[in-house]
Amino acid sequence: MSQYLLAVNHTTDDVAAMAAMTPEEMQELFAAVGTFNEKLRAEGAWVFAGGLETHDATTTVDNTGAEVIITDGPFTESKEYLGGFWIIEAADLDAALAWATEGSKACAGRVEVRPFQEEPEA
Repeated sequence: MSQYLLAVNHTTDDVAAMAAMTPEEMQELFAAVGTFNEKLRAEGAWVFAGGLETHDATTTVDNTGAEVIITDGPFTESKEYLGGFWIIEAADLDAALAWATEGSKACAGRVEVRPFQEEPEA
């Protein structure tokens, strides 16, 4: 089985829409994601998942030069940023896309599917 990252990408408009949600609407969203997470676990696809703070809570570390540079926020400007993710195991890309379809519905957001690199054989 291969592992895939199901990345939930957000825009500033998405964050504004979430901030405008009532507590009841937010709880419905959390419940839908919780149900999706339980399905992933029950079917053996679950590896790990997590929600992330907004991009303004980001710190970037660059240790590629002579000195370490630590800056607030993302290194480059972006219209989208990672808001949360699942790491899953799936038989193939089609299976991962099926999970992403359900995850997108559950979290009410766009989900990017990216396979992990396979380790080279020795």
